[in-house]
Amino acid sequence: MRIGLLTGGGDCPGLNAVIRAVVLRGTREWGHEFIGYQDGWKGPLENLTTELDVDRVRGILTEGGTILGSSRTNPEAVDGGIEAVIENVRGAGIDGLVAIGGDDTLGVARVLTDRGLGVIGVPKTIDNDLNATDYTFGFDTAVNIVMDSLDRLRTTGASHHRALVVEVMGRHAGWIALHGGMAGGADLILVPEEKFNLEEVCERVEAAFSAGVAPLIVASEGAMPLEGSEWTAAEGTDAFGHIRLGGIAKWLADQIEEKTGHETRSVVLGHLQRGGTPTAFDRVLATRLGYRAIEAATAGDWGNMTTLRGTSIELAPLADAVDESKIVPLERLREADNGYPG
Repeated sequence: MRIGLLTGGGDCPGLNAVIRAVVLRGTREWGHEFIGYQDGWKGPLENLTTELDVDRVRGILTEGGTILGSSRTNPEAVDGGIEAVIENVRGAGIDGLVAIGGDDTLGVARVLTDRGLGVIGVPKTIDNDLNATDYTFGFDTAVNIVMDSLDRLRTTGASHHRALVVEVMGRHAGWIALHGGMAGGADLILVPEEKFNLEEVCERVEAAFSAGVAPLIVASEGAMPLEGSEWTAAEGTDAFGHIRLGGIAKWLADQIEEKTGHETRSVVLGHLQRGGTPTAFDRVLATRLGYRAIEAATAGDWGNMTTLRGTSIELAPLADAVDESKIVPLERLREADNGYPG
C-alpha cells in the first residue's frame, strides 16, 4: 500500500513518535510506502509532499514538534477544497491517509471518509478534550510542564508575599488546569466548565495570606467570571472559526490586587506547554496509537481513529471523537478543591 501521513492543528509532544511508529511498522511488517504531507491539510490541498521512509524517522522519538510541519488549514473553508484534497491524494496513487490531529483535523478526516477517501485518525490534543479516548498524547507532557512551573512559581511567590495567577491552555475544557493544578498544589483552580465568583476568589486569597501562604491560582484560558465572558487575545478567528483566547490571568490578577490590596502577578505559560521532548507516558502512548493506526489502515478499517481505553488501544468511529468535546465533570473539580490554603 501507499499511505500518506499528515499532522494538523497545534503541535504537541509525541507527534513524531506517532509518525515513527507508523512508518517503522508499516515498512518492516507489511512493506508499505509512505508519503508525508507537509503542514497539515495544506499538504494534500496544495500537493506539498516530503519523503518519508525508515531513514527519515530514525531518532525522532524524543523530538518535540513534528517533522511534517503543521497548520490550521481547513479545506472545507476553501472553495472546492475537499474535492482538491481527494483529487490530489488519488492522483498520487495513495490508498489512504493517516491523519494525526485534534477535533478540527479529525473533523476534516470524517468528511473525507464520508466522501469515499480512506482516512485513519490518531487523536492529538494537549487539552485532552477528545471523546472516545481516555487520554491523548501530549497531555501528560503539558501537565508536567505546568506542574514544574507551579513548583518554581510557588517559591518566588512566597519569597515576595505575592499572589500569582497562572494561565494555562484549555479553551473549553479544563483538563490541563485540573491535573496541573492538583499536581502543583494550586490553592484554586478555575476552568471553563464552571464560571467563578470573583468575590469568592478574593476571599480565598485573603484566607491564604492570613494562613501565611502566598496563594497560587491556576486558570484555564477559557475560564470565565460569573459576570463576564471569555477573554480574547486578538480579534478574529482561525480557519476553523475559533476565537483566540487569552488574558484572563492578567484581568484576574489586576482585580485581586485592586480588591484585596495584596500584590498579585500573572504568568501565561502559553506555548511552553506545547514544546520540548515528550514524557515517557506520551512516548509510549503515541507509539502504541501509531502501531494500531497502521494496522487499521492495512486492514482497510477506514473512518476510525485509534483510542486508549483503560490500558488497551482500540478503534472508534471518527464521529465519536468530533461530535462532542470531553469536558471536566464537576465531581472532578470538587476533588481538586482542598478547601483550605496550601
